[in-house]
Amino acid sequence: MASNGNGRGGFLTTGGVLSVVVGVFMIYLGVLSFFNYGDTLPISRLYPLFPNFYRVLYSLTDLSLWLMITGVSLLVLGIIAVAGGISAIRRKRFSLSLAGAICALPSGILGVLAVIFVSLVRREFRAED
Repeated sequence: MASNGNGRGGFLTTGGVLSVVVGVFMIYLGVLSFFNYGDTLPISRLYPLFPNFYRVLYSLTDLSLWLMITGVSLLVLGIIAVAGGISAIRRKRFSLSLAGAICALPSGILGVLAVIFVSLVRREFRAED
């Protein structure tokens, strides 16, 4: 990728920004899941059409518990992804930047691109790492 004038390419900045964007979205979804907005999910509106759905899979209480567990997991992964993205943008710690990009992996292609971009430019980090 072309240099921006100071000898640094844009791969690391792009990977950091992708990690931050994915992390913020994961934090948002984690908070929504944790505070259990499951009753407003479209699947709960299908209950009259499939009355045995919750009995076969889980009861509504168990579904709420799984939404809370998923919310906490997404919240933790999102916080690490944001911290790693900020570290990548500042070019401070390679290990935190790579961990943040890896935590962004559940998002799909954006997480994969973040991991690729951060891991390609390890030499741009400071020697203190």
